[in-house]
Amino acid sequence: MKRNHHYNMLRRYAAFIACALLISSCKKYLDIPLPLDVIAGDAAYTNDQSSAAVLNNVYASMLTTNEGADAVFDGKSTAYSSGLYTDELQAIGLPTATERLYYQNNIQAVNTGGAWTKLYKGIYNLNLAIEGITRASSVNLHYREQWLGEAYFMRALLHFYLVNLYGDCVLAITSDYRVNSVLPRTTPQAVYVQIIKDLQQAQGLLSDDYKDGKGLTTTDKGRPNKAAATALLARVYLYTSDWNNAEIQASAVIGNSRYQLPPLAQVFLKASTETIWALAPGQGAFVRDYSAYNSGMAPLVPTFPSNGVGVAMSDNLANTFEPGDQRLSAWTRVSSDTGSTPRTYRFPDKYKTNVHDVEYIVVLRLAEQYLIRAEARVKLNKLSNAQADLNIVRARAGLAGTPATSPNELLNAIEKERRTELFTEAGHRLFDLRRTDRLNALMTILTPQKGGTGWQQYMQWWPIPTNDIFANPNLVQTAGYQ
Repeated sequence: MKRNHHYNMLRRYAAFIACALLISSCKKYLDIPLPLDVIAGDAAYTNDQSSAAVLNNVYASMLTTNEGADAVFDGKSTAYSSGLYTDELQAIGLPTATERLYYQNNIQAVNTGGAWTKLYKGIYNLNLAIEGITRASSVNLHYREQWLGEAYFMRALLHFYLVNLYGDCVLAITSDYRVNSVLPRTTPQAVYVQIIKDLQQAQGLLSDDYKDGKGLTTTDKGRPNKAAATALLARVYLYTSDWNNAEIQASAVIGNSRYQLPPLAQVFLKASTETIWALAPGQGAFVRDYSAYNSGMAPLVPTFPSNGVGVAMSDNLANTFEPGDQRLSAWTRVSSDTGSTPRTYRFPDKYKTNVHDVEYIVVLRLAEQYLIRAEARVKLNKLSNAQADLNIVRARAGLAGTPATSPNELLNAIEKERRTELFTEAGHRLFDLRRTDRLNALMTILTPQKGGTGWQQYMQWWPIPTNDIFANPNLVQTAGYQ
């Protein structure tokens, strides 16, 4: 009853929300004064600016820490926690209790449930947007297709993260609380069917050009376009072993002259030609990867254990880079322990500036598309083409062409390249290890080395919040967790 009352109260304030969105729509989407968990009613979709602003609110929620959860993409994000959970990052000195639990593979629902809640709040708002924009009059809504396309794209993206973090998850495609409150978890296969459907919808609705919050063409890549939907669809086809369609979709992005591989120093800049879609920090904010890992301290790591930093790149990852790989110097930063047994640590440093509006948080970029196509082509027995795609990424890093020629050699080389190219980005490493059936074997070895009590197969999926289980009679906890 209490949750239904909360829902009805929010609907009553829909007109007020729409006005607030109109006033704030000219700002960066992180600066909208609307609370991140507010749900807007149909009154919010009466014109382009208010419709765009509702979507802005969903983008903003992916970059903020609330609901007991870190951001999905920024700072101490999914990439951060999943990097600790696998072999990308290490806990050093005095990490927080939560960081240590992730590192030692000893998480419980209290650690991971917040991300579930945040992602479903985003999906709920997107369902409202899809329904509201579809019903809205076209008199003052001139860019209906753009806003619908963005909503379908984002719903697919959020479901993608749910299915890759939690496995079986709730497939929510309506705003009807009476339906959602009793939905059970469903299989990844069923969720992927809906993700593909949403992305195909987005492809047909979104413009080839990038649009701003007024629906006007812009060079800013802070809102998704058709290529973003295509890039995510290529990834989804790869994850579902649809090699032919993965190759087709990745080729469509690679063949788009808008996107090029720039020098390493330019990859994460706002104006990067590699970016397919990125999220913009708020007014006055900046990304700066390094700050997330060691609080911006440089160049020395304080003496341990009195002043521990917390999290650094793992030696395992650092040792994966080949001699001469320029990504190691371009995208990591070195700091030294000042204690009695000095040593050097590396920290992820893809985002460097503390100046606003210089770097965006890159979610989809061209190098991943080359690696998607390379892997798909190996599976399709197009080995020389796969090798060529892989070598394009290697060449940008200053490396010679791969010596790999056989299918197994090429798949191993692509996995290694994904690791050194996409490290600490958006959970790629955890997802790659699981989808290639290597996670359990690797973590069985690594978990004791990280101080954990041991790895069990169920740990490949994360637990969901217990409050949701109590509220929904059809919802069950991830197998293996209490």
